[in-house]
Amino acid sequence: MKLTIISLLFCAVYTQVFWGQNSIEKSINQFKALPELTNATVSFQAFDISNGEQIAALNSNLSIPSASTTKLFATASALEILGAEFRPKTRIYSDGTIDKNGMLHGNIWIRGGGDVSLGSKYFTEDGHQRDFLIAWVDSLQKLGITHISGAIIADGSEFGYAGAPDGWSWSDMGNYYGAGPAGICVFDNLLKMHFKTGSSPGSKTELVTTFPVVPDLTFHNYITSENVTGDNSYIFGAPYSLDRFATGSLPQNHAGFEVKGSLPDPEFQLAHELYQQLTNSGITVGDGPKSVRKENLIVKNRYNSNFQILFTHEGEKIIDIAKFTNMKSVNLFAEGLICLIGFQKTGFGSTEEGLKQVEKYWSTKLNLTGLFLKDGSGLSRTNGISADHFCALLTAMNVSKNASLFVSTLPVAGKSGTLSNLCKNQLGEGRIIAKSGSMSRIKSYAGYIDSKSGKKIAFSITVNNFSCSSSFLTVQIEKLLNALAIY
Repeated sequence: MKLTIISLLFCAVYTQVFWGQNSIEKSINQFKALPELTNATVSFQAFDISNGEQIAALNSNLSIPSASTTKLFATASALEILGAEFRPKTRIYSDGTIDKNGMLHGNIWIRGGGDVSLGSKYFTEDGHQRDFLIAWVDSLQKLGITHISGAIIADGSEFGYAGAPDGWSWSDMGNYYGAGPAGICVFDNLLKMHFKTGSSPGSKTELVTTFPVVPDLTFHNYITSENVTGDNSYIFGAPYSLDRFATGSLPQNHAGFEVKGSLPDPEFQLAHELYQQLTNSGITVGDGPKSVRKENLIVKNRYNSNFQILFTHEGEKIIDIAKFTNMKSVNLFAEGLICLIGFQKTGFGSTEEGLKQVEKYWSTKLNLTGLFLKDGSGLSRTNGISADHFCALLTAMNVSKNASLFVSTLPVAGKSGTLSNLCKNQLGEGRIIAKSGSMSRIKSYAGYIDSKSGKKIAFSITVNNFSCSSSFLTVQIEKLLNALAIY
């Protein structure tokens, strides 16, 4: 009898609590109760920007790695601190004089300014990545230069040579998505490799060509040909190292299967590319290509009265870089934006300095307690960001002068970018404007939802260490987002 009364009381209390919840609170509790999330960590918040009220939350103050939604901080900060119209600059100098015969008695210096768009595939058509080099050579020819006695020296030293932000994995850095930031970037800091694969399982593959050609590259190829349908290869290699190791498998019977890795040394590569373009145009360079890092030429205040600026190359606008950063989730662009912030504010474009400036800017606008930013792209697993942090950022950007520009950089569910398949033909299609994030055992979304009832909602959800497939988890998150879309 007593047990029955207790059971009835428990059911009454549970029913009162459950039915006292709104639809989103019910949805997030059902989500967290999934067996596949038993050992997972979830940080969630939905916030009604229209009236400033919290709709629902679950562990909203937990700071955890969030993968590519971290890019929201990089892009929002760049728009706010640098401005949408800001363009990074690459400056070309000479340290000598040009005689009547067209001989430059000295060197050409390429002074990097952190331009991630230089020769980028996102801003040029295929086959035209070197057009900027042709324009540079044309500018030098117009100055009357026909011979250079010295070298082509690339200098990205004002951004340092860390190579990769804190927390990046060895297994990431050699691959295309692990291309690190630098004072000089070129061709998206990517190395495109084309392999000839064999006709039988387990047969060897052969590296046929690369773009660009990297001088003195040593490639250790352990990739085999297998009965697979896609790229199952992995590239390993540290920044600035000319040793690259490749493992895994590629589909059989291909004459030129493309695999993308990271470019070992973008600074020297740019010097080499300009040297090649000059040579092809009939301009001789006595000492060939060099770089400040390789030659250990770091000297403060180098660009003094002995140097003459010949011309300046302007990169793409911050707003356009930010759009590709969020729409296509380009890690290099996110890292480059952080470094540019540091460079413009302090004169030194390291990741660490950039992040200091980001935190300094937001410290008067957001509660940054528990926020741990170690990079701009989210590739670092030492990042710690909570749903509270994301929703606070999104709320602040909603009233910023850059609000509409910021929203224009974000994918739309079922329509564009990395969200083109999210909530496709569902209630959330067209109503969710957000950034996604995905890494091994991490999935996240953060952004805005224009609900059917007219509410504007800021939301964030990050899940770590789930035990199901990423696709299964996406379906479960879609249910929650669809509920928000009609809230």
